[in-house]
Amino acid sequence: MGGLVVLLVGLLTALMSVVSYYVSPKGNNTSTWQMSLILTFSCCYLLWAITYLAQLHPLEAPSRVLE
Repeated sequence: MGGLVVLLVGLLTALMSVVSYYVSPKGNNTSTWQMSLILTFSCCYLLWAITYLAQLHPLEAPSRVLE
């Protein structure tokens, strides 16, 4: 289930990037807007995916301290 969620959110991010490419404001700064939006979506996805996967498969297993 964990890997599927990451892929589905990745597809959603790709879809949002494509939509933002065509919906970005037209004018002198069109390419700046397009790249800014696409990079924002990509960086947010990477931050989320790394955090999600780190919690899904932690490097150290939790241990119980006996008193």
